[in-house]
Amino acid sequence: MRIAYLECFSGISGDMFMGALVDAGVAPKILEEAVAALNIGARLEISRVVRSGISATKVDVWVDGEKDLPREEFWERERHQHENHEPSHADHEHHSHSHPSPREISRTKVSAQHEHGHGCGLAEIRQIISAAAISERAKKTAISIFEALGWAEAKIHNTSIESVHFHEVGAVDAMVDIVCAAVGAEALRVDEFICSPLNVGGGTVKCAHGTIPVPAPATVELLSDAPVYSSSVKKELVTPTGAAIVKTLVSRFAAFPEMKIERSGYGAGTRDFPGHPNVVRLTLGEAVSTTLAASTASETITVLEANLDDLNPQVFGYVIDRLFDEGALDAFGVPVQMKKNRPGIVLTALCKPEDADKLSQILFSETTTLGVRRRDEARQTLARRLERVSTSWGEVRIKIASMNGTDTNYAPEYEDCRQIAVEHHVPLKQVMGEAVEAYLRVRGEKKQVPQRLNAASE
Repeated sequence: MRIAYLECFSGISGDMFMGALVDAGVAPKILEEAVAALNIGARLEISRVVRSGISATKVDVWVDGEKDLPREEFWERERHQHENHEPSHADHEHHSHSHPSPREISRTKVSAQHEHGHGCGLAEIRQIISAAAISERAKKTAISIFEALGWAEAKIHNTSIESVHFHEVGAVDAMVDIVCAAVGAEALRVDEFICSPLNVGGGTVKCAHGTIPVPAPATVELLSDAPVYSSSVKKELVTPTGAAIVKTLVSRFAAFPEMKIERSGYGAGTRDFPGHPNVVRLTLGEAVSTTLAASTASETITVLEANLDDLNPQVFGYVIDRLFDEGALDAFGVPVQMKKNRPGIVLTALCKPEDADKLSQILFSETTTLGVRRRDEARQTLARRLERVSTSWGEVRIKIASMNGTDTNYAPEYEDCRQIAVEHHVPLKQVMGEAVEAYLRVRGEKKQVPQRLNAASE
């Protein structure tokens, strides 16, 4: 199995990923033709740069003769221009609320979209990408990346995905980044993308809505369930576009996998940090093993057990809820026959080792047990992710498990379905059924339904 490993020790952005693709062997002509196919007045400039001693490929996007800037520099420039320029009547006419053509989108700057209430909606973006002369697979991937951004923005701003106007990520440079990411990823011909933990950076960054903390809210939402950390660099290292690319392409997060390395490439960021190479590395090769151990993630968990034979049954459910609230990965009870032939129950909780003391204290304080057994065990887990689907009553998250890059199990999130069932007075099984049908429709799966994942189990 051919795999690609992304090392995001200095974060990731759209232009960094494009640079890594080219450096790892994707022909520049493939990306240049993809940009031309969009017909939005953009072009690429590809060069070699050095970032803290590491030679890397830098890809810049030019739109109507202007070079793309990091968003903080962009908004600082726009602020100065706004302070020194009084909009004319012609300016207001140029930024009307009519639907822009692809060419008009490239000319309509992000700041004007923000100030005059006009943004590029998902419908326009889908239309532009669908009309481009690229493969259907690349179109689907690019639209999925934009939809991931849309879900994040919709949640942050408490609106629907179709109502989101992409003031920043809808700019032409981001559209180029995303389409090139989809086309370039397809050109690699790999079976699976794997990613390292991501260095998100720190500090604050300026955007259309003002100064916000790093990582940006959209980035935090997109990297839900992904391993992240912050180094000493107080800059935005993972952009929303980079996070959306990772969320869409990557099937699992892990340390450097066992592989026979074929080649690697480095994509450069715009800034050069002293003593910290601002690059993302993409390594391609053949997986050494395709066994279960190689396709699952391993971790150490702590198992807590307590025998109970005199606990009020009404208390048991409360204890389980408290364990989950305090971080238990799973908690359950098994009926047993105890000493003196008394019926009892073995309460078991699975948790991270660092949470074991806290959960043991709950077992002692909330139950009648006099002792808690503890042991550490190795656990293998499939890669898991959440996707959202639309039903007649609202959005539902679908938990999806995958192995070797192939989706194997899926199930709608119980709490989402339960809330909809209660609010709309419809049967729970009807909500869950429609959520599954929506997922299969999105995935284009019309044949055999894989074994469902029990969302409550770990």
